[in-house]
Amino acid sequence: MSASNKTLRPLTQAARRRPAAPVRIIHIGLGAFHRSHQAWYTAHASDASEWGIAAFTGRAGGSGDAMLKVLRDQDCLYTLTTRGPSEDEVEVIDSIVAAHSITDGDAFMAYLERPSTAIVTTTVTEAGYRLDADGEPDWSDPVVSADVASLASGGAGSTPLALITVGLEARRRAGAGPIAILPCDNMPNNGSTVRRAVLSYASRVSEQLVEWVETQVAFVSTSVDRITPRFSDGDVDGPRRAGIVDEIPVVTEPFASWILCGDFPAGRPHWESAGAQFTEDITPFDTRKLWLLNGAHTALAALGLARGAETVASATRDATCRSLVEGFWSEAVRHLPGFVDSDRYCRDLWERFDNPRIAHRLKQIAEDSSTKLTIRVAPVALAELAAHRSADGSAAVLASWINVVLHHGRYRDAQADDIDNALGKTDPVAALIALVSETLARSGGFVEQVRAHVRDDPSRTVAGSNGA
Repeated sequence: MSASNKTLRPLTQAARRRPAAPVRIIHIGLGAFHRSHQAWYTAHASDASEWGIAAFTGRAGGSGDAMLKVLRDQDCLYTLTTRGPSEDEVEVIDSIVAAHSITDGDAFMAYLERPSTAIVTTTVTEAGYRLDADGEPDWSDPVVSADVASLASGGAGSTPLALITVGLEARRRAGAGPIAILPCDNMPNNGSTVRRAVLSYASRVSEQLVEWVETQVAFVSTSVDRITPRFSDGDVDGPRRAGIVDEIPVVTEPFASWILCGDFPAGRPHWESAGAQFTEDITPFDTRKLWLLNGAHTALAALGLARGAETVASATRDATCRSLVEGFWSEAVRHLPGFVDSDRYCRDLWERFDNPRIAHRLKQIAEDSSTKLTIRVAPVALAELAAHRSADGSAAVLASWINVVLHHGRYRDAQADDIDNALGKTDPVAALIALVSETLARSGGFVEQVRAHVRDDPSRTVAGSNGA
């Protein structure tokens, strides 16, 4: 039956397949990735009826507030379309049971004061944590400074880490017991990174809070993997073909991976029944994903956009883009242990990237490239230099980004002011490298490697019929 002949049903409370689960998980960063990943795993867990999510937007205003209104109108239900190379599978996800703006600090603290709340998860992107190069809160950031002033006066912060700190103080005062913090962002050892940052914020509140966090709060590290593009207008078509009206659907790929390392002192869903894996050492899997998948995405975004590609799938059809990624991967896999099977992982990645029905837009990936390069590419270059190799593949990726900045205009970046300052330097290439890694910028040989690729600028050769 065609969609036009079907009776379309709206997503309301009547569409729930089971009663709404009690809130036991708080999430910050109510975007498409959370809804295709952590919310999906929770909805598919064998004990899903016991674990509801109260989700908060990652930032105030704009599209976040608009999505929040629609989600509430739909009783927090939404559809997830799993889009394979040839067909779609549409399902209704019901694990989110409450939705709030990140500005609603009172609601956040109220949830944290409940002993039944067991986990806080986050998906706010690397830049959203507002950390400096050493992993500390960037105290020079005016938003962070404002949060510190707010914490000192007993108020709630406007950024995720400040909000978590305020919530933990509320939990401590309420005597609500231990809790786990579970960051799901593309940062190495993200649990340890967030722990350090939260303790720094807590030190601005009280020594009692610092001691309580150290003994009562577990920080779990994770590696998350599921390609999930941002919403586009055509995404509503899949649910409509299934007879469902959904204004905020999510489209994702069939592949999904979630690897976790850490303790959950107040309990957790049976995520392994939905396919999640638990390990004693997250680092090898975390690093593999950051370097091979995320590093390739950043490389494809820089070079692909300059060569006229719009999506990951179109960039992978450009031989020059593929060569850039292969050169970087050849360096990265040298520094990964054999048991993570990097060669197979790379082969699978090309299949995932090639899926033409997943419109993963390069402009989205290109945002905050300076921060992403620091985490995804610079460590490979440093490892290669330490092994007395040229790191030419890593240099080519950095050069592709620099070519974009110099010749094509940068995309949205949290370090926009620093990038503009670098462009005004006598040697902008070296200054831009220093923005990614000061250590790499001090290596004269590496800087010259990058400079050689900047001179070549393969992006100026527009891709032909095999390109975008």
